[in-house]
Amino acid sequence: MGTTAEVDLRSQVEHEAITAKIGDVAAYLQEHLGQKMTAYLSGIDHAKTVGLWVAHKSEPRDLPSMRLRYAYRAARLLIDAYDDETARAWFFGSNTRLDDEAPAYLLRHGTSPDDLRRMIPAAYAFVEVAG
Repeated sequence: MGTTAEVDLRSQVEHEAITAKIGDVAAYLQEHLGQKMTAYLSGIDHAKTVGLWVAHKSEPRDLPSMRLRYAYRAARLLIDAYDDETARAWFFGSNTRLDDEAPAYLLRHGTSPDDLRRMIPAAYAFVEVAG
């Protein structure tokens, strides 16, 4: 188990991922990971759609929204512990905790919370190496 500060951060990030407006979640991901990567993680093909979400002119459907919220949780943890570049590399790198799949691939192709939730412990494990 982590320190009290680590547990508090995890709880805060989880709360934000659930309660934040989806446009704000997309904005954070776009700012730190880029528009194209945010589109990829959400499972859509047109990066400009992310800009519509960020501007609150449109909202993603349920599945892309769920993917964005899981991506946000992992990205916040990684960016807070490391930086944007490390977070981008983590999403696209092979991950032994995910059967050697890249977290980005799992996000893009996952269709249920069970598919996606495996990624969060993998992000925690990676961040614990930093601490």
